[in-house]
Amino acid sequence: MPAPFTTKVLNLTTGSDETVTDLTGACEQFLQEAANGRDGLLNVFVPHATAGVAVIETGAGSDDDLLAALHTLLPADDRWQHRHGSPGHGRDHVLPAFVPPHATLPVIGGRLELGTWQSVCLVDTNKDNPRRTVRLSFFG
Repeated sequence: MPAPFTTKVLNLTTGSDETVTDLTGACEQFLQEAANGRDGLLNVFVPHATAGVAVIETGAGSDDDLLAALHTLLPADDRWQHRHGSPGHGRDHVLPAFVPPHATLPVIGGRLELGTWQSVCLVDTNKDNPRRTVRLSFFG
């Protein structure tokens, strides 16, 4: 019988640009092994103070729209108290209040239960840290 709790760590390189990285394929691949056809919950967690997890549509411009909205809401300028790093880096530390560092999603029959256009994405506005860790955990 498969373990009731299984976890895997993804190591990603996001580069030097702000990005929305689709994790859906990696989540589905993990669930093929971990869920083994069972119902349960997938938790996606980013253990970073400057990144988040969003469930959004990708590929039709919504990912770029999200980054544009974050620029409007959290401008990369010198208004932030947190001032180390590149100019405006303080905004990156506020990002997780708007795009939380976690998402918990239903798994039915071993498959991620997303809507037609939904994807699980890493949102990373921190240009100073291109290396990211994402923890996938299945509880079934």
